[in-house]
Amino acid sequence: MKTSDTGTGGEARGTFRAERPLAVVTGAGRRVGRAIALALARDGCDLVCTYNTSADATLETVQGVERVGGRGWAHRLDLGDPNAVAGFGQTLATSAPRVDVLVHNASIYEPTPLNEISADAAIDHYTVNALSPLLLTQRLAGRLAESALPGGGAVVAMLDIHAIGRPRRKFSAYTMSKAALAEMVRVLARELAPRVRVNAVAPGVVAWPESGLESDPAAQARYLSRVPAGRAGTPDEAAEAVRWLALDASYCTGQVVRVDGGRWLT
Repeated sequence: MKTSDTGTGGEARGTFRAERPLAVVTGAGRRVGRAIALALARDGCDLVCTYNTSADATLETVQGVERVGGRGWAHRLDLGDPNAVAGFGQTLATSAPRVDVLVHNASIYEPTPLNEISADAAIDHYTVNALSPLLLTQRLAGRLAESALPGGGAVVAMLDIHAIGRPRRKFSAYTMSKAALAEMVRVLARELAPRVRVNAVAPGVVAWPESGLESDPAAQARYLSRVPAGRAGTPDEAAEAVRWLALDASYCTGQVVRVDGGRWLT
């Protein structure tokens, strides 16, 4: 199948191969998403890389996938539009030669102090961070269940240690939406068993925000003072946890792997 044959508006970079596992990574253009895509490609996967606004960056990710022997496809997907998400998933399910790995990486991360929060902001966070991952998993579940990978197909969701028991002030909409995603992992680990494993990676800091309070060196130093490892993590370290859960951890499902330098302990 040529990737351009799907009719979903993607930018083709070759033809997917039925003999090579196919992984779908949302938000694969930059930072952790790019690292995840490249880690999976290095371990033998072809990639569907989605983006919302980072078209050029995502094409660079696809080029990186090609440099390590994979083939890739950059596709614009607005996770804020549940109908578009469902349509994309359905089209991919019926057009791709196989679907083996689904990584829910893309998210909204914005402060929402209680005295400023709006219904629209809360709904936007929930739609992008929880509802759209659920709908995309639903549409691809049948194909994931057909995977020939050891342990079957794999879904990996990117969580956040601050949304699974270490809440931070002023991020209620984000935190609640990620908590819903965490519950999705547990529910679907049971519902999709035994042919699809569903797990999660919960980073602490593996890539500092490029703007806002946490881009300030003083704020970063305060955060790191509570990290036993004494440093921030890297996108590659988070990506390695995703790769392991997706491709190697054939007897793990319903699990959350924290990649936080020990921040959970303090």
